[in-house]
Amino acid sequence: MPIIVNVDVMLAKRKMTSIQLANKIGLSPVNLSILKTGKAKGIRFSTLDALCEALDCQPGDLLEYRAPEEE
Repeated sequence: MPIIVNVDVMLAKRKMTSIQLANKIGLSPVNLSILKTGKAKGIRFSTLDALCEALDCQPGDLLEYRAPEEE
């Protein structure tokens, strides 16, 4: 998938655990894990807003587009 989720990068920069983040934004640890691994099919703007607020970052810090490689 060409959309890369960089939540782990921001967690490391903020020295925060996944459990702390999940509790802070009101998301279950399982759903946060699905998002972090890139297996989520979508993300609500309210969730993205909560992530940005909790991690003190911009949406572009969390999501990245990489074009698929040519075969």
